[in-house]
Amino acid sequence: MAVKIRLKRMGSKKAPFYRVVVADSRSPRDGRFIEEIGYYNPVAQPAVVKIDTDKAVQWILNGAAPTDTVRNLLSKEGVMAKVHETKYGK
Repeated sequence: MAVKIRLKRMGSKKAPFYRVVVADSRSPRDGRFIEEIGYYNPVAQPAVVKIDTDKAVQWILNGAAPTDTVRNLLSKEGVMAKVHETKYGK
């Protein structure tokens, strides 16, 4: 089972709101997911990103692959640096 960390679109038309979820890659974008690890609101000024760092790190270390957009969000939140430190040490 290929697991991805990706965005699940919520909100109304022209007012998107995303949940950062861990899901099987075969599931639809807004379909079934394994776990919700955060959210992203691009409409707010400035954009609001809230991610459970510990859960995100654990999923990535277990093999979940973030999508490009989620990888950028995780990098801005400092999660990818934490993954690198955990995986390779200092």
